[in-house]
Amino acid sequence: MALTHFDDQGRAHMVDVSDKAVTSRVAVAEAHVKMSPETLDIVQQGSAKKGDVLGVARLAGIMAAKRTPDLIPLCHPLPVTKVAVELEADPALPGIRIAATVKTTGQTGVEMEALTAASVAGLTVYDMLKAADKAMEIGGVRVLLKDGGKSGRYQAS
Repeated sequence: MALTHFDDQGRAHMVDVSDKAVTSRVAVAEAHVKMSPETLDIVQQGSAKKGDVLGVARLAGIMAAKRTPDLIPLCHPLPVTKVAVELEADPALPGIRIAATVKTTGQTGVEMEALTAASVAGLTVYDMLKAADKAMEIGGVRVLLKDGGKSGRYQAS
């Protein structure tokens, strides 16, 4: 399979999407932050020194989705029409599970925006709680769903 971000001489370039159809597109990505049960208790009790951990991380993820082309060199600036970032405490992890949904109507997909939102939300959880638990681990970043456009629907198993 040819990689679209390289030209015929192997140089990186931005893909030309000008001939692609404008379609509704959506992507959902996930991530998680593992932490000690005591740190998760701080989140659930709302007693973190920096404030509302999940609320701040949600806003950071939303902002990050809108700034993706500033961070990822070959991403197209897109008219993002929806960003939703959900953060949920999971005592079995223990930690926080993150799901980011991004929608647009455009000529290319929003997988990178969803991945960026989930990643930055995870980084923000870490930042908000690092005084309590420097051993936290951010992981599991992946696309769960991508739909719209020529390549159609992808759903992780």
